[in-house]
Amino acid sequence: MSLDHKRLGVRIGVTALVFFAAGGVLALLMRAELARPGLQVVSTETYNQLFTMHGSTMIYLFVTPLALAMGIYLVPLQVGAARLAGARWALAGWWLLICGGIAMWLGLFVQGGGPDVTWVGFDPLSDGVNAPGRATDLWIFGVALATLGETGMAGAVMATLLTRRAPGMTMRRIPPFCWTMLATVLLALFSFPVLIVLMGLLWWQRQFGGIFDGPDGPILYQHLFWFYGHPVVYVMFFPFLGAVAEVIPTFCSRRLFAYQGFGLGVLLFASLSMSVWAHHMLTIDGVAVRYFTLTSTLLAIPAGLEYLSLVGTLRGGAIRLTVPMLFAIAFVLQFLIGGLTGIWVGSSTLDAHANNSYFVVAHFHYTLLLGSVFGFFAGLYYWWPKVTGRFLGERLGRWHFWLLVLGSNLTFFPQFLLGQDGMPRRVADYPATAGWGTLNLLSSIGSAIIAVALVAFAVNAWRSLRQEGERAGADPWGGQTLEWWTSSPPPPHNFDSLPPVRSHAPLLDLRERAPA
Repeated sequence: MSLDHKRLGVRIGVTALVFFAAGGVLALLMRAELARPGLQVVSTETYNQLFTMHGSTMIYLFVTPLALAMGIYLVPLQVGAARLAGARWALAGWWLLICGGIAMWLGLFVQGGGPDVTWVGFDPLSDGVNAPGRATDLWIFGVALATLGETGMAGAVMATLLTRRAPGMTMRRIPPFCWTMLATVLLALFSFPVLIVLMGLLWWQRQFGGIFDGPDGPILYQHLFWFYGHPVVYVMFFPFLGAVAEVIPTFCSRRLFAYQGFGLGVLLFASLSMSVWAHHMLTIDGVAVRYFTLTSTLLAIPAGLEYLSLVGTLRGGAIRLTVPMLFAIAFVLQFLIGGLTGIWVGSSTLDAHANNSYFVVAHFHYTLLLGSVFGFFAGLYYWWPKVTGRFLGERLGRWHFWLLVLGSNLTFFPQFLLGQDGMPRRVADYPATAGWGTLNLLSSIGSAIIAVALVAFAVNAWRSLRQEGERAGADPWGGQTLEWWTSSPPPPHNFDSLPPVRSHAPLLDLRERAPA
């Protein structure tokens, strides 16, 4: 029941990682089934349940709360606050996340089998006729509870950013990570309530009908869902972009290039992301195709500002290739693939071919796994000494990095080719005559390599927590923001004193002003 934001942030993060491990096991089962044509491991019905729970776990229980956990831990430290504003909201959010996750997973063990409505729960696939039983009801309650909890976490971070900044830290001087968290919580507070209401409407539809019964009912459901479903993609991206924007300047020993352009790009990206939801529906008659194609393409402009800032920082910097820096560079390169293919599926003409194929699966895994998760690990290796007081092992960290690069690209790049060749998504089997066996086998081998990479990280973390890692001082990397001013780990009150804040990099200001 602690209200210390540092303990709470760690606990939310650990909870998310536990769900990540559970969702990863389901992914391995799915890839084992798809390694060869035919049904070898699970039935079609079981595969549909695995698919539903894997996607639901990763979106609602892993990446989204992990992003908010980073904000809960780091934002008060970065703005020089002694505590988190609205800490009880965030604490209640953690408990709601746990209850929602338990409810969702209990659906796998009720009579009649688990939920098989995909992570989006489209009506009429999820109505009382096509999905009878209690498993889908539990899934609905789980999604609503977890999302309500995440809304409370977002509110606490927003209140801290607006009301708890140190003297001298204007909004134009907050660190890059705080800019990305501001965009994150704005998206969450505007879009998450829509999903909570939608889950209530879906439950009512299952019990009594009358909500999505008309011919336009399924389209209405999709509009409401994707109004949440597309902004949440950036909730799961911005904090990890912010982590990379902290790592790269530190290990280049220079300020973030075009800092104001980076902040502007993040806010512009967030505002545009609220206007592109129906690019998931471009193949449906009646959707304003030209409008959503235009807004989807316009996203490339703020994305370009962010990339310009990161690449401009690398240019001319004294680069140190530490493990956090390796993950940050991999994030920049790999997310670029996900972003460019996003322009592909945002085009109505090209999307007509890629829609509901494995091309889409590869696209969003390149953004979320090869993008966001690599950004998370960049931040985790970077801030681990601040959180624990000890480093993670450099040698095991490099094994973790290279295995994850190999495994994730081997898993998901073949899926672009499968999608181009016409393999549909959400299938448990495919004909041997289609010629998809070799690419699927490579993809399944890649998923096993990802599992080995994550085991390497788990061993590294375990050794560090057993106090086998090298001790870290207050500022072991030469950081630029206020969290590196206090001890590692920080005291309950965070700071005994604060330096003057004259820019977004106050510690770099001090070093530059110090006599030679």
